[in-house]
Amino acid sequence: MKELWQYRYFIISSIKTDFSTRFARSKLGGLWLLISPLAQVLMYALVLSYALRAKLPGVDSQFAYAIYLISGMMAWALFSDIVLSCMNCFVKNANILKKLAFPRMCLPIIATGSSVFTNVVLVVVSIVIAFFCGANIGFNLIYIPLLATLLLALGFGAGLLCGVVNVFLRDLGHFIGILLQFGFWFTPIVYMINLIPPQYQHLMYFNPLACVIEGYHNVILYNKAPDFSLLIYPSILAFLLIAIGLFVYKRAKDDMADVL
Repeated sequence: MKELWQYRYFIISSIKTDFSTRFARSKLGGLWLLISPLAQVLMYALVLSYALRAKLPGVDSQFAYAIYLISGMMAWALFSDIVLSCMNCFVKNANILKKLAFPRMCLPIIATGSSVFTNVVLVVVSIVIAFFCGANIGFNLIYIPLLATLLLALGFGAGLLCGVVNVFLRDLGHFIGILLQFGFWFTPIVYMINLIPPQYQHLMYFNPLACVIEGYHNVILYNKAPDFSLLIYPSILAFLLIAIGLFVYKRAKDDMADVL
């Protein structure tokens, strides 16, 4: 932590540079942050809205399913972006690691910071869209930063662990991409938990993301506080993932430059 604090200006400037270079020579610039996820929402809403709107009890808006999608997509985007960015941060910056002396932990921090900044923009725009679609946005919106912090911790822990292993085993990057695709469909983002047979619904909560994303749905769709009992399991898992990731990083950091 002391080293990271000493390099805080390097981290902040790197996040700014990453954001600006990502859209260099682009006419639409930062709008691409919004176009892709919102296009997904539009696609699923057009295809499934009529069939699934009635499966959302207590919501009268004709855009109920679109609001449900928006709240789930903004949560998934944060988690998946952090995992993928952290997983590739060491391999992507191999030349820098070999030439410059700086704490290697700066790289996953920069990757995470860039993903968080991107998600903040997405969340603000998504909430505005949800509001105009009839979402009952209220005081419970204050819980979004808490839920986002939990997703950040889960994504950072998993991403750091995968990032270190990916240096030594490049096949992991392909595997994680496939795993995230399965994770998307095993998380209630496009569909509702009440569509699953009742005897199997409890199995969904073994997925920590399902617990957190249900909190997003409660806050944005129903204007309710999240069920904090559901957040205990993902909180413990996030702590364990970060601890394991830091342990593996500490053991492997001296060998990473040689392997890269």
